[in-house]
Amino acid sequence: MKSGYVAIIGRTNAGKSTLINKFLGFKLNIVSHKVQTTRVNVLGVLTEGENQIVFIDTPGIHRAKNVLDKFMNKSFRSASEGADVVVYLIDGSKLFLDEEINNIKNIIEKFEKVIIAVSKIDLAQKDVLAKNLVSLNELSPLEIVPISSKSGENVNVLKQQIIKHLPEREFIFSSDEITDKPVKFFCAEIVREKVLNFTNQEIPHGTFCEVVSFKEEKNIVKISVDIICEKDSHKAIIIGKGGECLKRIGTSSRIEIEKMLEKKVMLNLFVKVEKDWRNKQNFISANVYN
Repeated sequence: MKSGYVAIIGRTNAGKSTLINKFLGFKLNIVSHKVQTTRVNVLGVLTEGENQIVFIDTPGIHRAKNVLDKFMNKSFRSASEGADVVVYLIDGSKLFLDEEINNIKNIIEKFEKVIIAVSKIDLAQKDVLAKNLVSLNELSPLEIVPISSKSGENVNVLKQQIIKHLPEREFIFSSDEITDKPVKFFCAEIVREKVLNFTNQEIPHGTFCEVVSFKEEKNIVKISVDIICEKDSHKAIIIGKGGECLKRIGTSSRIEIEKMLEKKVMLNLFVKVEKDWRNKQNFISANVYN
C-alpha cells in the first residue's frame, strides 16, 4: 500500500489544474486561459487499488505585487515543503527561458523527489520540444515525462512514475474522499471561473467570489454569491449592458453547480465594489476558508 502528497507546481498557465482534473477524471479545479487562476492549495484525492495520491494544486509561481500575491506564493512554498513528491509542470510548447531552468534547478536542489512533466506537447514544434528536453536532461531530475493533459498522452505514464516514488504507508484519506474543500468553496470558484471567462483582461485578478448564503431544501438549493471587484468600472463591465454579462455568468454557473450537486439550484449573484481588497487580510483568509 502506497500513499502520499504530490505537489503540482510551476509557473502560471502551465496547466496544473487541467492536469489534476485529468488525473482525477472529473473537474475539481477551475480552468482559464488567463494567468493566476488558482489562488489557494486545493487537494484532489485519487485512490486506485492499493495506491492513494493526494494531489495539491498550487498557485503559479510569479512575482508578488500585493498581499494576495504574497499569500499565493506562500501557499506554493508550503505545499512543496509538505509533499512526498514534487511534480514541476513546464509548458513544452515554448522554448524554455533561463529563469525557468533556474527555478527547476533550485527545486531539484531543495527537494529529494522531483519529477518534471513537460506539458502541452500536442502544441509543441518538434525542434522546440527536442531543445527543451535536452536542457532538462542536464538537470538530472528523477524523471522527465512529456505529456498532453488535453489528449491524455503519457498522463498515465506520469501517474505510474509518481506512484513508484511514493512512500509505503496507510491511506491518508478514506477511499471515498475526493477533496479537503467544502461544497461552498467550489460553488464560489465556479462563479469566479465564469467571471474569468466572460470578462476582459483587466478584471479577473481583481475579482473575489464568496458564498454568503447556502440553503439546501428538499428539491432545490438556494445559493447567494457576492462577486467582489475593485473598481466601479469593473462592476459595470461584470454586470454588462442591461445586465447581459452577469446573466451569462449566472446561467453558466448555475448549470455547472447543478451538475456538481445533482440538484436544482437557484443562484443569486450580487456585484459589489471593495477597493484594494487584494491587500486586505479578511479577504485573503476567505480564499482559504470560503
